[in-house]
Parts: sequence; C-alpha cells; structure tokens
Amino acid sequence: MTKKASPPTKKIKNGVLAYVIGGFVCALGEGLGIIYGKIGLGQDDIKLLIPVTLVVIAAVLTAFGVFDKIAYYAGAGTIVPITGFANSIVSPAMEFQSEGRILGTGANMFKIAGPVLVYGTLAAVIYGVVYYMFLR
Repeated sequence: MTKKASPPTKKIKNGVLAYVIGGFVCALGEGLGIIYGKIGLGQDDIKLLIPVTLVVIAAVLTAFGVFDKIAYYAGAGTIVPITGFANSIVSPAMEFQSEGRILGTGANMFKIAGPVLVYGTLAAVIYGVVYYMFLR
C-alpha cells in the first residue's frame, strides 16, 4: 500500500542534481586550494584549511537555514561530502539549544554524527592493530 500511495522517485533527476551539486562542492574545495596556494601557504596548510573552510561554510549555511534548502534538491550531493558532516552536527545543536548549553546543545549535537565518529575511530584502531600485526 505504501508503494502505491507514494509518488514515484525521480531517480535520474535526483542523480544528476546530486552529481552537479556534489561536483560544485568539490570544485569549491579545489578553488579554495588554489586561492590558499596563491597566498603562499604550504601544501600541509592547504590540506588542513580546505576541509575546515568547507565545514565552516556548511555550518554557517545551516545556521541561516540555507543548507537544508540546498540539500533538499541536491540529496547525496551535499550529504556525502564533509559538508554533510557539518550539517549533521549543527542542525541538532540548533534544534535543542532552548534546553540549555549542556543538556540541550552539548548532549544532542552528536546524535547523528556521534555513531559515525565512534565507529570511524573504532575502525581506524582495528585497522591500525591489523596493520601493525601483519604488515610492519
């Protein structure tokens, strides 16, 4: 019954929009790298500043309610890159800020991104142990 009542998914349109917007996010990152290189920063600094800048941009756009509008059309084009990570932390933080800084913002801002951080860290530790034991 749910399939009959739900409107059909526009897979091609959604895929193209995700590809274009995701490509724009990547192009923005490349552009930032070029700008940072032109102002004389080293490669290590550039590699650090590009994701930081993209996270800050996504967080600011989320705070002003713009990111959700872009994500509505872009789908995975905004969720998959690092910009989606910033949105997944800022959105719950904004939603629960009325409950206070500790029990509202602090306790709820990692509801979505927390499992990603925990399992990512755990996977890195396991990978490191296996690498150390077998490939050193």
